[in-house]
Amino acid sequence: MLHILIVGLVAGFLARMLSPGPNNPSGFILTIVLGIVGAFLATAVGQAIGHYSPSEGAGYITATIGAIVVLFVWNRLVASGTIRDFNR
Repeated sequence: MLHILIVGLVAGFLARMLSPGPNNPSGFILTIVLGIVGAFLATAVGQAIGHYSPSEGAGYITATIGAIVVLFVWNRLVASGTIRDFNR
């Protein structure tokens, strides 16, 4: 469980640093959630294309890439007005 939180924190933080845009929503807990969702996304895609076996999960790099994808989708949904930007 602690390993999941650490991977989430590192991947979420790196994604926020590397991704352009406002990177909303923000906060410590949401950064961890962003990284964890990115890791789950990277694991699912990696297992679907055969990169990971069913017992393997995403590492720091692929979790960060997954988190960047999640941030991109979030920013597109805010820009299109599908979801509300809570900071405005």
